[in-house]
Amino acid sequence: MTHLLVLVAPILIISLLRSYRSRSTAAPAPKPRPRRRAPVSFDAAAYGLVPRESLDPTRGGPPSPEHVRRQSQAVADAAWNGDWRTAATHVAAPGTDWDERWSRFELLRAIARRDDAWLTAWRAADPDNCDAAALEADLQVHRAWEIRGGGFAKEVPAENMARFRELLPAAIEAARRAALLDPENPAPWVVMVTAARGAQYKPEQFQPLWDGLVARAPHHYEGHWQGMQYWCAKWFGTNGRMMAFAEKAMDAAPAGSPLPGLYLHALSELEERKSGLPTGPAARARLAAVARALDAVRPEDDRLPGLRHLLAHHLGEAGMPAEALEQFRTIGRWCGSHVWSAQGDPVEAFHAARAEAVRNSGAQPLPPTLRTKNTDVSLHS
Repeated sequence: MTHLLVLVAPILIISLLRSYRSRSTAAPAPKPRPRRRAPVSFDAAAYGLVPRESLDPTRGGPPSPEHVRRQSQAVADAAWNGDWRTAATHVAAPGTDWDERWSRFELLRAIARRDDAWLTAWRAADPDNCDAAALEADLQVHRAWEIRGGGFAKEVPAENMARFRELLPAAIEAARRAALLDPENPAPWVVMVTAARGAQYKPEQFQPLWDGLVARAPHHYEGHWQGMQYWCAKWFGTNGRMMAFAEKAMDAAPAGSPLPGLYLHALSELEERKSGLPTGPAARARLAAVARALDAVRPEDDRLPGLRHLLAHHLGEAGMPAEALEQFRTIGRWCGSHVWSAQGDPVEAFHAARAEAVRNSGAQPLPPTLRTKNTDVSLHS
């Protein structure tokens, strides 16, 4: 059977899933910030930046390589045609690289959310497979949030909330059973940590789930993102507890991990709640450390572009315009990030932030021979 919906690169699939997740588990998005505009006279190319007319608001970063897109499509086509073994092999292939396995797990989730007959067949044929059992539990969590929606609790119809309350505990129990199938696999624990806040778990209930996760994958990126959400002020923590959690994760992250970027997400949570951002030398040192950490992340890591957008924004807010300018040069033409679209037109917001970084840093125009390094759009395609 030919499927009209073609799966594109995992970066896009995962981006869409994370967008769905944030809509499902967070309060309604804040109103756009006041629009800023760059001066008409601002010549981005003179400072090694992609010209405004070449900015692309449809993506936050470049598409994944063709071979990755083809591999993802092959996994999807096989699953939709009843072959679950290809999916099973794909998710297990990275071994104990748990972040990569979770990325592939999210790809399988995207495939199953369209048509999960292959997952049902997988569970029936191999009931002791932890990945399949965890994926089934994970789908229950996301379907529960779809029923609930992203509004405040008082805005959710009573019947939807009741169904939501029924599904999440069942999903947690399914994940607990999955965890017994492979004691080393953290995927069921990520599912439980994700479901815990919606299930109204108190801190003393949440802590064993968190301990179980980090015992298996101490630097799991998605697990830490979900843990940070639990400890933020809109759920079961405070601004201080959330920031302490993010800083601890950042400080413990190994070289090459994108986990220090969690600190940027914590800053964005503060911003959305209109809480004061950290200031002073220690706060600027934190951002500088995040920048160094991201420079060590593999360039092909699909989380990296989004983190650079957040970093550029927060460097600008922290009074570090020269450092922000370097991030904008690295980002290139891509401006399809929530941090810009939340301000209205993402192209204008992104362009205005670049102009501010240039003005506030006192940067001088580059010699003409150096201007094409980042302004050639073909370098960012």
